[in-house]
Amino acid sequence: MITAAEPVTGLPLRLRAPAPGWQLTADVCVVGSGVAGLCVALHARAAGLSVAVVTKVEVDDGSTRWAQGGIAAVLDPADTPAAHARDTEVAGVGLCDPDAVQALVTEGPERLHELISWGAAFDRGPTGRLLLTREGGHSTDRIVHAGGDATGAEVQRALRDAVAADPGVTLVEHAMVLDLLRDADGRAAGVTLHVLGEGSADGVGAVRSRAVVLATGGMGQVYAATTNPGVSTGDGVALGLRAGAVATDLEFVQFHPTALYLGPDARGQQPLVSEALRGEGAVLRDDAGERFMTAVHPLAELAPRDVVAKAITRVQLRDGVDHVWLDARGIPGLAERFPTIVARCRGAGIDPVTDLVPVTPAAHYASGGLATDLTGRTTVPGLYACGEVACTGVHGANRLASNSLLEGLVFAGRIGEALARELPVPAPAGPDDPRPAGLVDVAARAPLTTAMSARVGALRSGPGLAEAAGQLAALGEWTTAVPGVPGWETTDLLTVATAITAAAAARQETRGCHWREDHPEAVEEWRVHLDVRLDDDGRVGLTRRPVGTPVAVAW
Repeated sequence: MITAAEPVTGLPLRLRAPAPGWQLTADVCVVGSGVAGLCVALHARAAGLSVAVVTKVEVDDGSTRWAQGGIAAVLDPADTPAAHARDTEVAGVGLCDPDAVQALVTEGPERLHELISWGAAFDRGPTGRLLLTREGGHSTDRIVHAGGDATGAEVQRALRDAVAADPGVTLVEHAMVLDLLRDADGRAAGVTLHVLGEGSADGVGAVRSRAVVLATGGMGQVYAATTNPGVSTGDGVALGLRAGAVATDLEFVQFHPTALYLGPDARGQQPLVSEALRGEGAVLRDDAGERFMTAVHPLAELAPRDVVAKAITRVQLRDGVDHVWLDARGIPGLAERFPTIVARCRGAGIDPVTDLVPVTPAAHYASGGLATDLTGRTTVPGLYACGEVACTGVHGANRLASNSLLEGLVFAGRIGEALARELPVPAPAGPDDPRPAGLVDVAARAPLTTAMSARVGALRSGPGLAEAAGQLAALGEWTTAVPGVPGWETTDLLTVATAITAAAAARQETRGCHWREDHPEAVEEWRVHLDVRLDDDGRVGLTRRPVGTPVAVAW
């Protein structure tokens, strides 16, 4: 056990909230409505199970619809699963789980075609073949896309329509998940949630189920600037940690190299400028107009994301500037190939067809999450996780571009198979959780995100991480007795921020998207996973787990 740097104490183990005043029942409760959650729902329905899908705002408001680039899969006869696995493992810098990667690259094409059978329409050439492009870290063209740069929107549309057509799925929108419910045997048996004045009921209620699947997406809102939507406040990881689940690899937060720079005061979700532009020939230039990536990596602008983000950050520090420039002016038919990106840039007063585009790294994707086995099972019996909230071992220290939607497809299928064969008969409800509840004041949110961006962002150091840990611990003292979504979200953000910071402080090396100024090299003894859990006092505890050793799932 590694002791996290003090003071990191006293995180709430239960959210302060009214007792549930209503409930509904289903075989499976899926929390989240992106690619992972809706695919799990469809697979569970194929197994004849009833499903309740709980989503925080509306079914289309998660991260999936913002995905611009596409889905990576081996479809070209000249490509191979071995090549896809090799690219994935190179990006993951020694921390990918080989079995998880093998599942991803071999099962991916079948799951992609299954998605097409559910109605997703991808871009095709004149002969009807799927068009393939390349993104950073890939050794060949293997990215399918839709609407040029609107892949996520098309995937979300197809899955939404498929779920809406199934009467066996109950959709609960505008509902924030709070905490896990258990049955008399200690298994996950549903969740408490709060419906925000819309939907079938108001106030705090419960979904009772025989299994819970968390598909809540990421935690990008823990930073002041992110490409994630406003709903991405780490609710699933925080719920899992409070329930006693193990999380892992939380220190590996991927910063997308090219978010549209909107000025020094920009906060919250920032527009993404997909690396698919770089795949089509866009290049990065410094303030003097010089291209700098050619001296950094053999793949230049198509290097893995952590390499590009670090290079941009170095240039910004060297030149004392807030952004660099993306030059996409040489791409033929730019406005037709990337209509979404061009429209967003033009909305900000920049025309990529004729202008350089100001870009800067922003928090984008959590490679870590709740630790799962290859069927999506967490360390809490009855609780599964899928998508960005999970850590399957696929991404290692840095996610390869366009593997995220693919991971959701593949592991949703695996969870569906597990639900079909291992769902237990309903058990009586367990006793109420006796642990004291807590709630952090919403006023802590702004200083929290400021501290995370300043000290736990793309550039980290031991003193900076210690300073952030102290600031977060102090913010934990800003408590309130008034339950509500702002306080619940702030409490979840503090929980995941504290865990990220503790793991980042413990890992004394630079690897993937974890960059330590004071430990600039990768170290073999740190080629391990850092498993995170909360003890009975709400303290963060860290344990090393060798790569290739599965997390202990005792169901």
